[in-house]
Amino acid sequence: MKIIGPFAQIITLDRLPMKGVIKDESLEVLTGCGIAIDEGLITKIASFDLLRIQFPDAIVEEIESPQVLLPGFIDSHTHLCFAGSRAKDYAMRISGKTYLEIAASGGGIWETVTQTRNASNAELTGLTSERANKLLNAGITTIEVKSGYGLNVQEELKILRAIKAAGEETKADLISTCLAAHIKPNDFQGNEVDYLKYVEENLLPIIQRENLSKRIDIFIEKTAFGVGAALGYLRRIKKLGFEITIHADQFTTGGTAVAIECGALSADHLEASGDKEIKMLAEADIVATVLPGASLGLGMPFAPARKLLNGGACVAIASDWNPGSAPMGNLLLEASVLGAYEKLSIPETLAGITFRAAKALRLDNRGILKENFLADLQAYPTRDFRDIFYLQGSLRPSMVWKNGERI
Repeated sequence: MKIIGPFAQIITLDRLPMKGVIKDESLEVLTGCGIAIDEGLITKIASFDLLRIQFPDAIVEEIESPQVLLPGFIDSHTHLCFAGSRAKDYAMRISGKTYLEIAASGGGIWETVTQTRNASNAELTGLTSERANKLLNAGITTIEVKSGYGLNVQEELKILRAIKAAGEETKADLISTCLAAHIKPNDFQGNEVDYLKYVEENLLPIIQRENLSKRIDIFIEKTAFGVGAALGYLRRIKKLGFEITIHADQFTTGGTAVAIECGALSADHLEASGDKEIKMLAEADIVATVLPGASLGLGMPFAPARKLLNGGACVAIASDWNPGSAPMGNLLLEASVLGAYEKLSIPETLAGITFRAAKALRLDNRGILKENFLADLQAYPTRDFRDIFYLQGSLRPSMVWKNGERI
């Protein structure tokens, strides 16, 4: 048993709605309290003095300076497992080249595929664990990581195995997702339907046998996979027991409808979503995951987070950390800037990077500070939780705990 405190404020995020608008006054803010932890789980949150009396034999980790305690953040959409850089692409993009022009010149996703294929399993494991630890030190205790830069059986397995190995090297929880359906690879002989059948028949059985991932993603877009091909693929793999998430509505619409029809856990991106898609997302049991890092990296409008919340959707916010469109990898900064542009309340932004993000990963034991939830915690050196978003990512956590263990 351990007791940590006292904290200037504890923001529990308890008893907040999973969908729709969250007003400032709904937020529970506890003052002068501490937290009791046993075997990695939260046992009790109460007055620090009361906890010391109630648990006299507990180890006490006393906090001597003013700190605000939050749940660990959850980044529910990243592409951390890659090799190389796309700085050349970025320079071309801000000089006015289009996505298609960059791809035609040898850049784009295929450039990262080439560099990642050339990396060893050990190199990818090291790069992924290094990036995961960077996020962990920034208070992000659970991280989804996609494959998708291998695009054949051997290379996709290499990436997924590297993600699994990296998960053993970092204290952060890494949740792997197979994104073999990122694009149809340049070196595949056949059409998009042929490629998806190839993935389904040759890759997915090995993933299940080695327990490398329970989640499947697909990029539905004109430059990737069409609605018809995606629907057939997703219907078949759902029967295999995989959970589904979808890259949807980034440049054009169509992906949201597929996500809902296939019972996906989340539809991610949504920059192109209109009123029709917003209504569909609000009415379905699905998480609308917005990715402000991609908007910042590509210089395009943000997903309509305010309209989604007003419509009643469950909105998560993720970094989309990847070498091409979202190289920043700074969830707090991205969420803070999105909040300023889309006029999100601080509780709405916090929900998007904690318990609503947990729902996108089908995790029901984190993202809130309450009894029997994981003791994934972070503390910020301030007396007022609003400073964390007011300073837009420049205020960093001074302390992080994973399963109650100080990092």
